[in-house]
Amino acid sequence: MIQRILTVGGYTLLSRVTGFVRDIILAAVLGAGPAADAFFVALRLPNHFRAIFAEGAFNAAFVPAYARIREQGGAHRAGLFADRIFTLLLASQVVLLGVALAFTPAVIDVLAPGFGADPSRFDLAVDLTRITFPYLLLITLVTLYGGILNALERFAAASAAPILLNVSMVAALLVAHYFPTPGHAAAWGVLISGVLQALLVAGDCWRAGALPTFRRLKLDADVSRFFRALGPATVGSAGVQLALFADTIIASFLPTGAVSALYYADRINQLPIGVIGIAAGTVVLPEMARRIAAGDEAGAAHAQNRAVEFTLLLGIPCIAAFFAVPDLIMKALFVRGAFTEADAVASGHTLAAYAFGLLPFVLIRSAVATFFARGDTATPVKAALAAAAVNIGFKVLLMGPLAQVGLALATSIGAWINLALVTWFAARAGHLRTDARLRQSMWKLAVAGIAMGLVLWLAYAPVAAFMSNSHGFRDLLTLTVVGTLGAVVYGGIVFALFGRDWLKAFRARRRS
Repeated sequence: MIQRILTVGGYTLLSRVTGFVRDIILAAVLGAGPAADAFFVALRLPNHFRAIFAEGAFNAAFVPAYARIREQGGAHRAGLFADRIFTLLLASQVVLLGVALAFTPAVIDVLAPGFGADPSRFDLAVDLTRITFPYLLLITLVTLYGGILNALERFAAASAAPILLNVSMVAALLVAHYFPTPGHAAAWGVLISGVLQALLVAGDCWRAGALPTFRRLKLDADVSRFFRALGPATVGSAGVQLALFADTIIASFLPTGAVSALYYADRINQLPIGVIGIAAGTVVLPEMARRIAAGDEAGAAHAQNRAVEFTLLLGIPCIAAFFAVPDLIMKALFVRGAFTEADAVASGHTLAAYAFGLLPFVLIRSAVATFFARGDTATPVKAALAAAAVNIGFKVLLMGPLAQVGLALATSIGAWINLALVTWFAARAGHLRTDARLRQSMWKLAVAGIAMGLVLWLAYAPVAAFMSNSHGFRDLLTLTVVGTLGAVVYGGIVFALFGRDWLKAFRARRRS
């Protein structure tokens, strides 16, 4: 299982690296002004719906259902189930696309009401949203194909698909002078990437002999059970996305640049979430679903414990870095072109607020897997909705004194509430089985993380002073040196606390 997590994480890391290149070019071309705000609102709308109906609710209901049906009923029955879901999914997305294109101005009024005071920014957001929204239909199909491949333990294509989004946007931005505005270039890059991603993942499904086709709709037992799981999952995903909608709505009333500061900070925050947290959750969900379907409860618990352990091993260094040197990270990665040092400082403060919730962000996918693998999508919904309510409440309280930093901090508070409730529900249901090895690993990794954070914080000023004559490369070189020192300290302490036997066992699990 660890090898599969590394496969997903590796492709996700490549996706994030190309995403950083994309964001660097976005920052240089768009900056953090009105055009950038309009594009990010246009990008958020299909992303919100994708997270609700596709990657969020759909994956939670479909992947364990497909794995269970294939384990218990064979490949033919699983294929029939996938065909019927494909037909329903495509039809619903076509209807949603038609409605969204017809009522785009009204949607922007709801999503970013503060844009109404700036007609040029509002009109640009409407134009860009009409270009980006068809991306939702394409990426929904990618999600279906990816869910099938994950259940078949084929993780590479679905994990690599997001790389095409970054490559496509970069290519479009490099020829932005052929478009009405750079925002239009970025929006068309998003749409083209959807076509490329769908072709990539559909091709892998076809090679696996599992590409779904149109099928006469029939509400059989498997489809009915899927919809019983999909309903609560959709409500839970909608609650989470409602909190993100609140970010966009509130930020549109804040000074120009707040939406962009949230975006760039969130892009950095999403690196460990995607590479570590989502990768572990993607692999452990079908693994647990298969083991539970086969009656192997102990094996399912072992898989979850190892996924959490691996997530902590790689996630804690990111938490330490985001707390200790957030401004340096933003300056090194983004200060160039239209993106200024003041923009980097604002985004750095926002990143530090996100760091407060990074631990629950990376753990939540592995934590909820114990429910989703059993077909229980209702219980995580209770936690998600309660967390969303707390999140939105804190956004309203903190937006005045802390601006976009308050929005990020509220998101982190909501993440802690979500993880705490999921853990409590799992313990109450008897699904939580933390072994002694995981409990020991948690405190050892915490010690290593605290030490790393202190080294980063203490080393920042002297290294920056030493690099003061490096001019344009000063921040990047400082981050490289400081980051290397922190990594050496963290790795050394992990080796000292865990010992050679633990590392040998880890390598053995990787080979297996």
